[in-house]
Amino acid sequence: MRRSISPLSLILLGVGVFLLVLTQLLVWYVEPRAKRTPTDVDSTTVFSGRGSYFDTGSVSAVDGQTLTITRRVLGDVAAGESSGNAIWDVSTQIDSPKTLALGDPRKSLQWTTERWVTDRRTNLPVRCCEEKPEFEGEAYLKFPFDVEKRAYSWWDSTLGATVPLEFEKVAKVDGREGYRFVGKVEATPTGTRLVPGVLVGSSKGGQILAEEWYSNARIELTVDQRTGRIMNALIAPKKTLRAPGSKKDAVTLLASEGLEFTDATRREQVALASDDSGRLELLGETAPLVGGAAGGLLAVVGAVLLIRGPRRGDTQQSE
Repeated sequence: MRRSISPLSLILLGVGVFLLVLTQLLVWYVEPRAKRTPTDVDSTTVFSGRGSYFDTGSVSAVDGQTLTITRRVLGDVAAGESSGNAIWDVSTQIDSPKTLALGDPRKSLQWTTERWVTDRRTNLPVRCCEEKPEFEGEAYLKFPFDVEKRAYSWWDSTLGATVPLEFEKVAKVDGREGYRFVGKVEATPTGTRLVPGVLVGSSKGGQILAEEWYSNARIELTVDQRTGRIMNALIAPKKTLRAPGSKKDAVTLLASEGLEFTDATRREQVALASDDSGRLELLGETAPLVGGAAGGLLAVVGAVLLIRGPRRGDTQQSE
């Protein structure tokens, strides 16, 4: 007697096989392609802290002031889609309370614009699309996906070079765990500036090219492990002027022992990291695990029902 084929067994077997195939697609195709730096980014991060700056009006240093660093990042979607890279236009301004109230970056203590071009998968720099400046390293405005407990080369725009950041420990930011990396920059000459010689104690009269020096006593970045998003950042920059050939600072242009993400910026970055990480976890872990288990179970049940289905003759005899 031939066995009859139960429609239910075919349905269970088909759904099970479909889920097994789908989970493999999620693991090997969908999830890796979801790990791409976005092209449509539009974000603002703000640092704040106490420090000092050089006031050109009074020609003297002003101490104990609130300093604010505002960084705006806007993705060039059209250029990004056509090139396949992440292209971000970045505006960074440093303000004192006086310049911040003016609401004009051109009147800030310092205002710079940059154009960052990176590989969307590896986060490495790409030489194209009017990139400015030509930078190096593997960590910048974000870290690569799946951050490891190792040293990373971080690009410091003020220094114009990379800085090694060492893994320090696992730390929490507003309740979310991340990897903390730390580093520092020793006092380094970064350029020259035309100033009155008397300003830097030079014996030469008139204007001279004073040396600009930069240091950063503490660079501390806490990063979401899965997405590479920086959830909190703290820096302690110092910019000074020296007379040509001098080993001593003559003028402090900017100094702070700690400029850190504001509470609002930290909350926003943690929320974005949580959302992005949750989606990647769903695609790469949760859905494949649940789908694989369900698919395997349904496929086994369907196969058993198919093999052990009733004989057609037995069914007719019972009737």
